[in-house]
Amino acid sequence: MTIHDHQLPFLQRLPEELKAHIIRHARLQHVKAGTEVFGPGNPAENLYLLVSGTLRVQKLAETGREMVLYRVHAGESCILTTACLLAHEDYAASGLAETDLDVVVIPQAVFDDLVSTSDAFRNLIFKAYSHRITDLLTVIEEVAFRRVDLRLAAKLLEMADQSDDVNATHQDLAIELGTAREVISRQLQEFQRRGWLSLGRGTLTLIDRAALDRFAHSSDHAAA
Repeated sequence: MTIHDHQLPFLQRLPEELKAHIIRHARLQHVKAGTEVFGPGNPAENLYLLVSGTLRVQKLAETGREMVLYRVHAGESCILTTACLLAHEDYAASGLAETDLDVVVIPQAVFDDLVSTSDAFRNLIFKAYSHRITDLLTVIEEVAFRRVDLRLAAKLLEMADQSDDVNATHQDLAIELGTAREVISRQLQEFQRRGWLSLGRGTLTLIDRAALDRFAHSSDHAAA
């Protein structure tokens, strides 16, 4: 598929000559929802720049527990891919197309050349890298130091649509928060007992957003 200039808003600050060089060597790829774009042990061969859709990056532990690390949205690149390309290492996590994706694919040889020769491209890549690393450190801090019940309340508020419905299974929520399904089920039942939500099959409905919000923003000590 032909790549057009308007499909690369994240490259607009680059010099025209450099942008034209990237377009000549890149390709536009369509990926169906549910496709694994990359997986553990696979070599990183391309830089992915999302034009549309959402890519979910998650890690599978040896115990079998999964956790969502971050999502890549339109106009963004995947920092795990960037790290693997820079270090010439294999992936240690999975990248799944959460929706249909349109992706600009830049081969590693072109990426390596641009990183070594273009200050503008290198600055663009490392600015995106540093921004995402900050987000990832926040996730690590949440998992390491914040209680699951507080994180679950915040996640439910984040995921709820305008009708207050959250279309997710207990397992989906467990993967989002990096914990066990049983832990999520137990906590959701407690939230239901308190009158904050009602549970359904594969979905739940928020009843008292204000109470959930107060709980989500309380300290671990105060919520105990």
